[in-house]
Amino acid sequence: MTYKESSYVSKAVDAQGYASYTKEEDEVWGLLYKRQLATVQGRACDEYLAGLEKLNLPQDRVPQCPDVSKALQAATGWSLAPVPALISFDRFFALLADRRFPAATFIRRKEDMDYIQEPDIFHEIFGHCPMLTNPAAAEFTHTYGKLGVKASAEERVMLARLFWFTVEFGLIKTAAGLRAYGGGILSSMSETIYCVESKVPERRPFDPLMALQTPYRIDEIQPIYYVLDSFEQLYHLVDMDLMGLIRQVKQSGPTPGHPC
Repeated sequence: MTYKESSYVSKAVDAQGYASYTKEEDEVWGLLYKRQLATVQGRACDEYLAGLEKLNLPQDRVPQCPDVSKALQAATGWSLAPVPALISFDRFFALLADRRFPAATFIRRKEDMDYIQEPDIFHEIFGHCPMLTNPAAAEFTHTYGKLGVKASAEERVMLARLFWFTVEFGLIKTAAGLRAYGGGILSSMSETIYCVESKVPERRPFDPLMALQTPYRIDEIQPIYYVLDSFEQLYHLVDMDLMGLIRQVKQSGPTPGHPC
């Protein structure tokens, strides 16, 4: 997604798409990877964990986009696109429509280990890429991008809500209990624990019309999550008239009583 301001600058990449990281940056990746790998056990869905295994990410250095792309292409035809820290919605949707997931090539500083507003490379690769090896999630993200390319600015705001409550902060029911699949959750230690175990947030059965009507905040632990019954619901979304649902939302307005 896009943000208005950032204190971070993405790393330049060479002609093959590789960036140069410092020893300290590699150490930050290693610390994040070690603690988050432990945190997602028993809290992430099996599809995410299987995807993480397919990616075979390095534990002691920042992964390189071309290397991750090879695993994604073999699984679902996706790849990573190195991008600046901030990109426009036009670029964001165009990349997704081309089965390329944007990855800002910077990694957070040690003082920002627990929270960063901007999506850094840990968020994009550890959070999102495992689910991009899953056919349902990959196809939904591709369809989402194609819709966004043609959408108006107002329609993109509502599409962003759908992305937020699925790809970023989605939960799913499993035989083993509630599990997370959203990249915004699974790249955050505190939210991974909170979304599954806390009694505080509201967990709603996933309904695309309701999700399109629900504003969200990017600067706090989520008060609302939408829960899939299965990933088949993402396949169904691909075939739905999502722009028709957006037109309904434009007529009715956002759900009252929730923060914008």
